[in-house]
Amino acid sequence: MTKIFTSAAEALSDQVRDGMVVAAGGFGLCGVPVDLVMALRDSNAQGLTVIGNNVGCDDHGMWHVLANGQIAKVILSFAGDNKILAEAFMSNEIDIEFNPQGTLAERLRAGGAGIPAFFTRTGYGTIIADGKETRQFPNPDGTLDWYVMETGLTADVSLVKAWKADTEGNLVYRKTARNFNPMIATAGRLTIAEVEEIVPVGSIDPDSVHTPGIFVDRIVLSTGPEKHIERPTTRPRTAKENV
Repeated sequence: MTKIFTSAAEALSDQVRDGMVVAAGGFGLCGVPVDLVMALRDSNAQGLTVIGNNVGCDDHGMWHVLANGQIAKVILSFAGDNKILAEAFMSNEIDIEFNPQGTLAERLRAGGAGIPAFFTRTGYGTIIADGKETRQFPNPDGTLDWYVMETGLTADVSLVKAWKADTEGNLVYRKTARNFNPMIATAGRLTIAEVEEIVPVGSIDPDSVHTPGIFVDRIVLSTGPEKHIERPTTRPRTAKENV
């Protein structure tokens, strides 16, 4: 059975339901599965929980799903630059679960690896640790440090953006666009990859595969939406920067 679907809407059509948990890759505007996000918006599914580094910014990415009133809760590490999210949170219309960025990445990696929980020093002694189990563990020098227990994260559907896929779903990400995508790809019970190119099996060096195809259920070819820049740099590059 082929993993290739003709469109993002087709790939999502039998999976979307109210109250589902969706994890989406991306960091700012980089590595965002734009076509899949827009298909999620067009589905009009309600009461979603969205996991990701952020939920987009004005008129970009997951912002469209948020602006359409479809999200009940977000699990993220960065909420800045998103006025709609700030207003919804301040008026108790949406729940936000904040995470240190590394902790969020590890929670997704743990969820994808079948690890239900782990301990980290990050967040101990702060509000991040409120209501969570804490324990002391020894350092190499015999002293003790406090750790916070964090739980793994999984999603009903994971949406990721990759540069290239073969027909079995082996994925290659490009540079910064890799960001949260590999962890999110493994954390989904069903994972859909939006890619810029689909190549035959055997075309990708096995050592270059970032996400093995066993984690990818569906593939859609990107329609090539415009690649936006969150903060353009207008200062001329120095000779050293151009090297």
